[in-house]
Amino acid sequence: MAHDVQAVEWTGQGLRLIDQTVLPHRLEHLDVRDVDTLVAAIQNLTVRGAPALGVAGAFGVAIAIRQAEREDWDDATRDAAIERIRDARPTAVNLAAGVDRVLPHVPKGLDAVVAEAQALLDEDVRGNRAIGRHGADWILARTPDRPLRILTHCNAGALATAGWGTALGVVRELHARARIEVVYADETRPLLQGSRLTAWELEQSGIPYLIQADGAAPATILRGLVDAAVVGADRIAANGDTANKVGTVSVALACAEAGIPFVVAAPWSTVDLNTASGGDIPIEERAPEEILSWNGTRAAPDGARAFNPAFDVTPAKLVSALVTETGVLEVSSGATPQHGASR
Repeated sequence: MAHDVQAVEWTGQGLRLIDQTVLPHRLEHLDVRDVDTLVAAIQNLTVRGAPALGVAGAFGVAIAIRQAEREDWDDATRDAAIERIRDARPTAVNLAAGVDRVLPHVPKGLDAVVAEAQALLDEDVRGNRAIGRHGADWILARTPDRPLRILTHCNAGALATAGWGTALGVVRELHARARIEVVYADETRPLLQGSRLTAWELEQSGIPYLIQADGAAPATILRGLVDAAVVGADRIAANGDTANKVGTVSVALACAEAGIPFVVAAPWSTVDLNTASGGDIPIEERAPEEILSWNGTRAAPDGARAFNPAFDVTPAKLVSALVTETGVLEVSSGATPQHGASR
């Protein structure tokens, strides 16, 4: 079942990652034992999703330590390699947070770093289960008493986390309570994380779903075909502004117009209290070829250029609720994230 999927796993020798670039057609794994391979895996989206990146970053420090021992690096070279992992993708705060969490254990040695990274993984799975319960309770209290039609954007399931999922964790909890009619899974251009990954997870869990083009989402909402939208997040600013996969803000705007909940589900580690607002969140811009080509074939004129931001920022006033493992904050009502404080 999809909730047993483990995107990131420590083998004792290195990291074993599900290669998310070849799903849904093949389920393959990548064994990572050096920093170059891990950085490439992060940047080419073999591993992706904010919580999964946090776990990968934490174990990445262990990989750097092992490589330093194997190749006789000095401490400066090892530390530079760790910094490369930390900076591999700038928008998702969890990656840096995962690295930073285990750094104090580096002087204690490899075993201490691995133990702390494993603790982070275990906490993420427990936290995701709590997010699912809190989010389902909040949504059911504010939606019709019948099976619901939920819309989600990108992938925030087991593949994007250490297990179970955040936004899809809420969906799975609703499904377990027999309260899902259908899930609209936005395809998520240009790399189709929705149609490739979210649909695959929903299929594995037996949850009814429909894939739709990103551009169809606002009209689907405004036609009254959706009861609530639930998405993940890659970074949440101190004022509640939320960065998520590009295309999310159009979903939030449509939900506001339709008067239905727009729910962000994410672990507390995604909240960055050092970033004041969404305007301060760095937005990753990815390779033009992701836009200009399709399946290795040029799809645009030879002289065409591309603008390819990987994320957009949804203003806090459009976020009905932020669901973390500690509870629910009704952000659009004026509640702002405070450490450990949800209601």
